Amino acid sequence: MPEIPDLTVYIEHLDDRVVGRRLSGIRIASPFLLRSVSPTVDEVAGREVVGVRRLAKQIVLELTEELFVVMHLMIAGRLRWYDEHKAIPKRNGLAAFDFDNGSLILTEASRKRRASLRLVRGPVALADLDPGGMEVCDIEFEAFFERLQSTPHTVKRALTDQRVFAGIGNAYSDEILFEARMSPFKLGRNMTTQEARKLFDACRDVLARWTDTLRSETGGKFPAKVTAFHPQMAVHGKYREPCVVCGAPVQRILKSENESNYCARCQTGGRLLADRSLSRLLKDTYPKRIEDLEGP
Repeated sequence: MPEIPDLTVYIEHLDDRVVGRRLSGIRIASPFLLRSVSPTVDEVAGREVVGVRRLAKQIVLELTEELFVVMHLMIAGRLRWYDEHKAIPKRNGLAAFDFDNGSLILTEASRKRRASLRLVRGPVALADLDPGGMEVCDIEFEAFFERLQSTPHTVKRALTDQRVFAGIGNAYSDEILFEARMSPFKLGRNMTTQEARKLFDACRDVLARWTDTLRSETGGKFPAKVTAFHPQMAVHGKYREPCVVCGAPVQRILKSENESNYCARCQTGGRLLADRSLSRLLKDTYPKRIEDLEGP
């Protein structure tokens, strides 16, 4: 799922291409995409784009007369830009947003069709789509710490819950927790000031560093390969690969469709966190510490 670094780069490229341009029309190929009734597609067509912004994990095109186009890419949604009007791909195309200088194509590489489009009238209706999470890069440490202490969640869940903090997902939360040398299962309300400060700094450092990395990789081209997995990442997507710091094999936690990764030696004092799929299978023989995986 695209997160703050990916969405920031998307928005910067969209800002360059569509702000000041007229949205001549929206072509919708999937009946599952549009989740709103009013305003209609015809009412939105012909309006000028006056701004592009992020609302949690959603991309918002602000149009004249307080109309908004809100896209949520979810897990598999992606955007493509073409300098000419382009047909919507038959296999995974959902919609096209046409401008006089090109087309923005929304695709989704999943049959579950979770990506969504909402057309919204007025700032109040737009605010209703905000889940309420704080922007880590825009708040002071005290607000961050207070929010952590007020949640019953583990720190992994707190970072990825859009009602707590905005724009962070599974991939970058793994990298943040690794940089902070913190267990994903640590409870936010039990954190000391020093621990929370370390996490706060890690959030800002990781998000800023990866935003710069993605900017550098795309250059002047519209992002074409937005992914949650990068070779330069320390732990996310690196299950069983050696930790870049200590060399121990990176571990995983499977939950539903998400795989979270961590280094037991660097983050949990060597303790292995329960992976549901394996712990249920192995039961009492499930290893408890990283040394148990290394053999005698």
